[in-house]
Amino acid sequence: MFVLSFSKKKIRAVSVVLLLVIFSGVCTAVSRVQLKKLNAQTVENKSGAINFKAENNQERLKFISQFGWEVDSEPVEVNEVIIPQEFDDVYNNYNEIQLMQNCDLRDYSGERVKRWTYIIRNYPGYSEKDTCVRINLLVFEGMVIGGDVSSTELSGFMHTFRKE
Repeated sequence: MFVLSFSKKKIRAVSVVLLLVIFSGVCTAVSRVQLKKLNAQTVENKSGAINFKAENNQERLKFISQFGWEVDSEPVEVNEVIIPQEFDDVYNNYNEIQLMQNCDLRDYSGERVKRWTYIIRNYPGYSEKDTCVRINLLVFEGMVIGGDVSSTELSGFMHTFRKE
């Protein structure tokens, strides 16, 4: 038989250490999210700085216009999406698109985000009246964290925000 005994001092000391470790972990997680948010506001790339702010419709439209897209002034869809904790093949493939545009959805695993969908009116090879080409913005705490340009056609496509 094995017996352990602890004094009240040892229990208190272990409790304090555990609380400090938990507090430190929470502080690290919060500061990491804040740092990501600050870094996400503008990202340098080949064509200059892209502003990822999307707090309101005007900022979302401004974000979209940075890539040369002309869209209707109001979204056609607004949905809540939960980024999964574990990525399957579909999410891994979708995240590859995100990585190409300096975004990484793995940073937001388990988070509830909004997807704003706008119709693109100036996509090459499509008429201004076509409604099948769309841009999807994934927004978390007022910042674009990912998204895509895609077609709703049966033989559709999906790519980064940039015109291809």
